[in-house]
Amino acid sequence: MPQPLDALTQSLLSAAKRAGADAADAMAVQGTSVSIDVRAGALEHAERSEGIDIGLRVFVGQKVANVSASDTSARTIDEMAQRAVAMAQEAPDDPYAGLADPSQLIADWDIDALELHDATPEPAPETLQQVAAEAEAAAMDVHGITQVQSASAAYGARQVHLAASNGFSGGYARTDRALSCVAIAGTGTGMERDYAGDSRIFQADLRNAAEIGREAAERALARMDARKPPTGSFPVLFDERVSSTLIGHLLAAVNGASVGRGASWLRDSLGEQVLPAHLSVLEDPHRPRTGASRPFDAEGLPTAKRAIVEDGILTGWTLDLANARKLGMTSTGNAARGTASGPSPSIWNTALTQGAASKDDLIRDMGTGLLVTSMIGSTINPNTGDYSRGAAGLWVENGEVQYAVNECTIAGNLRQILIGIVPANDARTHLSRVVPSLLVEGMTLAGE
Repeated sequence: MPQPLDALTQSLLSAAKRAGADAADAMAVQGTSVSIDVRAGALEHAERSEGIDIGLRVFVGQKVANVSASDTSARTIDEMAQRAVAMAQEAPDDPYAGLADPSQLIADWDIDALELHDATPEPAPETLQQVAAEAEAAAMDVHGITQVQSASAAYGARQVHLAASNGFSGGYARTDRALSCVAIAGTGTGMERDYAGDSRIFQADLRNAAEIGREAAERALARMDARKPPTGSFPVLFDERVSSTLIGHLLAAVNGASVGRGASWLRDSLGEQVLPAHLSVLEDPHRPRTGASRPFDAEGLPTAKRAIVEDGILTGWTLDLANARKLGMTSTGNAARGTASGPSPSIWNTALTQGAASKDDLIRDMGTGLLVTSMIGSTINPNTGDYSRGAAGLWVENGEVQYAVNECTIAGNLRQILIGIVPANDARTHLSRVVPSLLVEGMTLAGE
């Protein structure tokens, strides 16, 4: 029978010390996942997996190495430690490597307040199949839907424990429930597809299966008889389904690893205006029932609320310990890692200030332009912020939706795009990235 995760991490640390490591940290993850796919009313695919992964990072002076395994036997743990130390001894010095000082570590936390784990029993495969079938049936009941490509239901549970030779030891459990449906409308070359879905920590919060199926169907039908839009400069409204990608590009540009490499179009913009003056981007890793919440980061530092952008002004980078040292700053408690790799900066829950207008208000006010509902491909220059993506959606004239659009490209520069965005008030607040629909006054469209 495998050891508890906290005991496993301590065994890894002890083995690292015996092998000659000056310092070490360890991670153990135990997970279970179940997924069911339904098609044409019948079970198409069922999958279940469970297991434990362990990872060990060792320091020999300023040299670092990381190893991982899925076998938790004492022999494997000893071999991991010996291999890691041998690898570290051959590695170049990393002047920024090192564990947190004990004074930086989180002292206590209330994991229950974050509500990351649903204690209700794991759903039976038959239950998952039933709800997936309900979503498929609801989509097929919508006139014009010719088939459902897939309807899927899934469950996951995971326990995580981290420990380090600086004295840190902590862990938590989390669960995930998901349901999705992909519907197809039309036939032959006129077929169009779209999807709907939901993912939550608690089963009680998951949207109704029939609602998800109908939404997928309605979205697919809205894409029928699509044509290319005209080429030119037009307003572009990013639907709430895709608007978070714009803020995602900003968050990627403030990642300390990118800034430290000089590969960020915002690398010289600290303290400058990057969004309209009335907008902020706030990070809150302590939102209950939210996917990116956590009490501490992967280096044992406390997570905390912070403003990444405040009233339009870029206030700081997203940092782990190594990148903070490289930039002469302090970690923001944003280290993330897996068992097979060391820490790197990552964003927790974020939210952009919502506006006062609805999406319909913005459609009315934009006059003639494009409402983007999906995007494919991506050409983003990380150094300059030049932006180009394939897009599909709905064409708007005189403030009213006229027809579906596909096979077009939208382009601009992220600095100019973000400084003039107009937010709607339609963001889904349960998501880890809360971003409403966003209107950009002028972008280049390449269509007909």
